[in-house]
Amino acid sequence: MLKKTKATTTSRQAVLDRLTGKQVTGPGLPTVAMDQTVHFEDPVAKFIEVLSTVGGQAHMIDDTQQIGEILSEIPVYANAKRVVSLVPEAIPGSMDVASIDDPHALASVDWTIAKGEFAVAENGAIWVEGATMPHRVLLFIAQYLAIVVSRSDMVHNLHEGYARIGTPKSPFGVFVSGPSKTADIEQSLVLGAHGCRALQVFLTP
Repeated sequence: MLKKTKATTTSRQAVLDRLTGKQVTGPGLPTVAMDQTVHFEDPVAKFIEVLSTVGGQAHMIDDTQQIGEILSEIPVYANAKRVVSLVPEAIPGSMDVASIDDPHALASVDWTIAKGEFAVAENGAIWVEGATMPHRVLLFIAQYLAIVVSRSDMVHNLHEGYARIGTPKSPFGVFVSGPSKTADIEQSLVLGAHGCRALQVFLTP
């Protein structure tokens, strides 16, 4: 076993000091030609198709009052006790998250109803801005998740999505697409393994 000596420590520190003081200029980011990215004739229809393939379900609605009507037909919502609604003008919740300081108190949330900023047709994802989330864990800890987003706020691809985000408004934001899933065990797909069991998306005008 090599015995550590003062000389070896000094030599190592000298190497680390030289590395720390070395300024390396990395390559610039590639330029993406937007005319070469994917576009769809009907981005809303493509979003619905892709969302379905990843386990989510989309609902085209003309009025936000329809959200409650559709959800009430889902047994796990009709029987839910703890519902957090971040879109109270569309559907009321049964919990006041503004009065909750400790995110651990949200461990038993049945449903989270969140607001999406825009949707991406390419991968069925929805951008949720952190500024709309009192506790970011609400997107991941709830048994079931519903997101309300305008179908007029639909972009074709992620390049357009990131361009739309620009400089983030808050330290947190996330793309959500479908319920959580895994196929690690025997290559058998399991939905809801690490997060929400199901995702309902409501596409408003």
